[in-house]
Amino acid sequence: MQSGKAVADALSKDNNVIKIIVNDDMVNELDNYKIDVAFIALHGYFGEDGGIQGVLETKGIPYTGSGITASKLAMNKVESKDIFRKNNVPTPDYFATSTIQNVSEITNSAKRLKLPLIIKPVSNGSSYGISIVKEYAEIKNAIEHTGSYGREILIEECIEGRELTVSVLNEKALPVIEIKTATGIYDYDAKYKSDKTRYNVLTPGDDSSETTLSHDVYERAQELAVRAHNSLGCRTLSRVDMILNKDDEIYVLEVNTIPGFTERSLLPKAAAAANINFTELCNVIVNAACKCTLMPEQATRAGIIDKNIANI
Repeated sequence: MQSGKAVADALSKDNNVIKIIVNDDMVNELDNYKIDVAFIALHGYFGEDGGIQGVLETKGIPYTGSGITASKLAMNKVESKDIFRKNNVPTPDYFATSTIQNVSEITNSAKRLKLPLIIKPVSNGSSYGISIVKEYAEIKNAIEHTGSYGREILIEECIEGRELTVSVLNEKALPVIEIKTATGIYDYDAKYKSDKTRYNVLTPGDDSSETTLSHDVYERAQELAVRAHNSLGCRTLSRVDMILNKDDEIYVLEVNTIPGFTERSLLPKAAAAANINFTELCNVIVNAACKCTLMPEQATRAGIIDKNIANI
C-alpha cells in the first residue's frame, strides 16, 4: 500500500492515475477505464508470481516490469537458483524439500550442507517465514515455522558476510548498496520495522571499507546482478540480493522483480545515487512499459504526455 501510494503520487504530477487495490483475481475495475499502462506495485502473491501479469495480458493492458514467465521464475527460489547455476551465477548450496517429507530425512539431506543454514518458503515475498538454523537439531522447529508460510521449502547454506543489493534499471546496474541490520539477517522486521537497519550506498575504491568495495568486487557485483536479471528473462527493473563473503566471493541469493517503492526501499535509493529522482524513476519504468509491451501504433497513443495509468 505504501509503495502504491508513493508511485501514484509521483506519477499524478504529469499523468491521469487511477489507483486500484486488488481484492480479487479478476481485477474487474480495469474494465471500467481506458488504461494505457498499468504500474504494478503489488508485492508477493499475485503481484510478483505472474498472476496480475496474466490478468493484464488477457485484458490487453501493457504493464510495468517483468512478464509472466520471468515473474514466476524469480518468485520460485528453487527454480531461479537452478537457472543461476546453469548461467554461471554463483549461489549458495541448497536443496528443496516440503513439509510432507519426514523430518529425519530432511535432516540427513541437510547434513551435506555447511552450518549455519537458512530455511525459506520456496515462493514468498518480503522475507516472510525465514528461519536460521545453527544446529541440525533445530531443523524440526524451523520446518514447522517456515512451513506455516507454504508447504514447499528451500534449505540453503547461510553465507556469512556483507549483504549487498544491486538494482537493475533498463537492464543496467545501479550503484551497489550494503544492508546492515541489528541481527545480521535482513528479515521482515529488519525491512519494514526496525529503525536500526542501515543502507549504505557504496562506491568503488582501492580496497574494501565501510563505504567502498574494491573496483573488481564492485564491478563483479554489478555484472552478476545484470546476469541474474537476464538469466530469468526479467524486464526493465529488478533488485538482486547477494552476499559478499570474507574471501570476496559473491553469492546471488534471489531476484526481486517488483522491488519496494517506499521511503525505505532500495531501488529508489540506488536510483537517487545515480541522480535519478523518484518521479523520474517512476516515469522511466512507465515509458519502458509503453515501448516494450505495445505494438507500434499503440505505443504512439500511450506515449502522449497525459497517460491513463492504473496503479495496481
